[in-house]
Parts: sequence; C-alpha cells; structure tokens
Amino acid sequence: MSPSNLPAQPEGAPGRERQPLVDALRGFALLGILVVNIASFSSTYYGVGVPDPMAVSLAERCALFVRTFMFETKFYLLFSFLFGYSFTLQMQSAERDGKPFAPRMLRRLAGLWMLGLLHAVLLYHGDILTTYAVLGAVLLMLRRRGDVLLARCAVGLVLATSLLWAGIGYLLTLAGTLPETIRNAYAEAAVALAAYRGTPVTVVVQHLRELSQIWWITGLVQAPTALAMFFAGFVAGRRGLFENAGAHRALFRRTLYWGLAVGLPGAAVYAFPSMRLDNVVREFYGLAATLLTAPFLAAAYAVGLVLLMQSPRGHVLESVLAPAGRMALTNYLMQSLVCAWLFLAYGLRWIGTVGPLAATAIAFAIFAAQLMLSRWWMSRFVYGPVEWLLRAFTNLALPPMRRRR
Repeated sequence: MSPSNLPAQPEGAPGRERQPLVDALRGFALLGILVVNIASFSSTYYGVGVPDPMAVSLAERCALFVRTFMFETKFYLLFSFLFGYSFTLQMQSAERDGKPFAPRMLRRLAGLWMLGLLHAVLLYHGDILTTYAVLGAVLLMLRRRGDVLLARCAVGLVLATSLLWAGIGYLLTLAGTLPETIRNAYAEAAVALAAYRGTPVTVVVQHLRELSQIWWITGLVQAPTALAMFFAGFVAGRRGLFENAGAHRALFRRTLYWGLAVGLPGAAVYAFPSMRLDNVVREFYGLAATLLTAPFLAAAYAVGLVLLMQSPRGHVLESVLAPAGRMALTNYLMQSLVCAWLFLAYGLRWIGTVGPLAATAIAFAIFAAQLMLSRWWMSRFVYGPVEWLLRAFTNLALPPMRRRR
C-alpha cells in the first residue's frame, strides 16, 4: 500500500504538510544513522583513536572502511537538512490552523529536548535530539531572515568547522603524539567495556560520564554542520524543492554530479586514516576534509534517491521508505532501544564481541524489520507513538490516533 492509497485521515491529521518524497528521504537517512550509531553500541573502541581488536581481519577492515567512507559524517547531515525543510512545513501547518507558530514550535523543541535527554542518559550517549532542539531554537529566531543570508551562514559554518579541525591537526603535528595518550585510550575503552557489560546502573553512570566528556566534540563538529544543514533545508523548503521534484530534475542532476565529484575524494581522505589508526594527525586532517566535503556527498545521496524515486520503479522504493520516515522519531529511538538490549547490560551484552561486519549486518536487519513494522503501523494509525506524544505536547491537545476508513 503506497502512501497515496492509505485510508482517509481524520480531521486534524497531518495532510498537506506531508510530502511522501521527504518522508522517504527521512526513512533513508534513518538507515545511515543506524549503521553509524551501532558502531558505538558494539565497540568501546569506536572514536577513541586506537584500533578495535575485533577489526583485524581483511573482511572486518573492509567493512570498517565501507562504513567510514559511505556513512560516517553524511547521514546526520541529510537528516539535519530534512529537519530544516520540515520546519517550513510546520510553519505552513500553523498558518493553516490560524495559530501562532513560535509558541507552538518552542513547545515542540522543549519536548524534543526532554526526549533527547532521556535517550542520552538511558540508551545512547551520542544522542542528537538535544542538539537539534537547541539548534531549532536558533533557526526559529532567524526564520524571517533572507535566503541569501542563511545560505552564507551555512557556507561559513562548514568552512569554519573544517578549518578549525585542520588547525588542530596542524598543532598536533607540532606537538607530536604522546605514548601515554594511546595508553589512556586503551584504558578508557576497557573501563567503558566493563561498565556496559555490568548492570543497567553502570550503563547509566557510564553514559553520564561520557556525556560530560564529549559535549565539546558535539559543539565543535556536529552542531555547527547540523545548523548549516538546517539553514540549507530551510531555504529549500521555502522554495518547495521537493514539492514539485519533477520540475527540478536538471538541478538534481547537476547536484548529483558535483556532489559525487567533490564528496567522494573527501570521503576517501577521511576513510583511509580511520581504517589504519596509526597516525592521529592524519585522522584530524581527514576529519577536516570530510567536514568540508560531506555536505556535497549527502546532497548527492539525496538527489540521487529523488531521481530514482521519480522513475516508475522508483515509486515502489518511495512507498517502502516513506512510512519509516513518517515515524522517524519513533524509529530513531527504537533503534537505540534494540541496540541497547543487544549490546549493553540491559540484555544480551554483545558489546566487544562482534566486529564492524557483523554490526553492519545487524543494522540492516534492524532497519528491514523497521520498514515492515512502520508500513503496518502507518496503515492503521495517523502518527508513530512518539510522534503522537510530541504532537500532543506541542498542541496541548490529544490528536486522533487511529485512521478512519
């Protein structure tokens, strides 16, 4: 059943503000986010700058390279772009309802921040929802600014972030890598492994500990680039980029070409050092390269999928991905819940026992199950469970849940 053939929605359900193409892109972004996030769940060596003992065989190292090359630093940008795009749809919805937009959006962002805080403490310290809530407030304040200013801000944020990390890499070149830094990384990974395999209480304590340590990385890597994509998505939403995608095919083709031409070399520069993990300086230069070029590759992913979904066969793909995208918040939290049960002390304690290849396979299996569950759920209900809760808090009223045939 495609989204266009779903049963009639009750009054108050999201109608015209829903764009199946945007929902499908959001569903696609969920896959990439899961592939990256499951790396943190499955290994305490992820992101600490030392080799993972479970990634020593050729197959595991190839899987690590593919994950780094194709997925890391790209899909949260796509998700951020769609957040900015959907921001304009929320504005249109408030205008149709004749209600002030700012108080409504502030409640939505506050609800998102509270969900993100619970998510970060209980399930996954790499939560992005709290960051989105704060950055959404920035977008709310700047929503009346012109497209040119917002586009310049987006470019400036990407350039500044990339130059910052290139500068850190240069300073490390001058300072050199200290042996105790590597020893500390191994020690911290071992402590985290024991905590995540311990009890639910030790899991929460470890999450709080890591949240106190990584906030500056979020602030200097994810936050500025996510805000840049918020601005880009907001400008695209104002111009109805996906509302009539067929009229922009020439633009999409050019974006696909230049996105691949610029994005793929940057992804390679980032992926090779992270695969070897034998030179910290090269890792920082690689990070700077991907921060600069990943928006191009994320754009290529998006427009390539849009062009594919414009074909007769591609409409089937849209109908498969769109239900997952319509309940993206529920699916994002569900991914963490399932991974926490699989890998942490909440359940099976698989952390540290599987390599990148198996972790990626598990991610695809989880996502396949989510596609089927989302299709079943959205054929019967108007919202995902968490979306319903957030909408009720946003509007201060209980929205209808079941679809009326």
